[in-house]
Amino acid sequence: MIHTKVKICGLKTEATMEAALEAGADMIGLMFFPKSPRHVSLTEACKLADMARGKAEIVAVTVNMDLDGLSRIKELVGPDIIQLHGSEPPEACAAVKVMHDTKIMKAVAVSERADLEQGDYYAIVADWLLFDAKPPKGSELPGGNGVSYDWTLLKDLDLKKPFMLSGGLNPDNVVEAIRQSGAKAVDVSSGVEREPGVKDEKLIKAFMAAVRDADMSGS
Repeated sequence: MIHTKVKICGLKTEATMEAALEAGADMIGLMFFPKSPRHVSLTEACKLADMARGKAEIVAVTVNMDLDGLSRIKELVGPDIIQLHGSEPPEACAAVKVMHDTKIMKAVAVSERADLEQGDYYAIVADWLLFDAKPPKGSELPGGNGVSYDWTLLKDLDLKKPFMLSGGLNPDNVVEAIRQSGAKAVDVSSGVEREPGVKDEKLIKAFMAAVRDADMSGS
């Protein structure tokens, strides 16, 4: 049976973490970016990571963070994957991977086919690629903006590394997004929120149910 990997990103509370884990999320994302409404402190992140450990992969989401900051997250939170969601060049990704002996997920902002060319460069050093929508003009947030792009751009993409579809996904459109993109992994944040930064347990479960139903039907 098909198993589409699901990452629920930007979790902040024990209740929503529990909902994500009970629903069968494969990855959970903890956001370390003060400008984001989904930002968590190291103390909060440690508690949430302990809940998820052994049940789902823990992804630490960072944006152009310095090496000292990444070291503290690695040491205290112990993520399985560090997600670099800023303008980090491939050589910076390689440095983080080697220095912290960790898997790297690199986000690539997409609005047109030419943007996918970045994936070729990052695929050399990253373990995962995450194709997210380019943020609206003037936005201070690189992701979690609830906007999408042409999912068919990812169809038949072959980078020799797994990739994740992100950007504007929600319980109502995720099945169509998977069908159009051919993605075997999806990431959701604002699409399971009732307001920015506030996850909704029912929406988390609905998102997971939609993906698993699609897996069962093979669509």
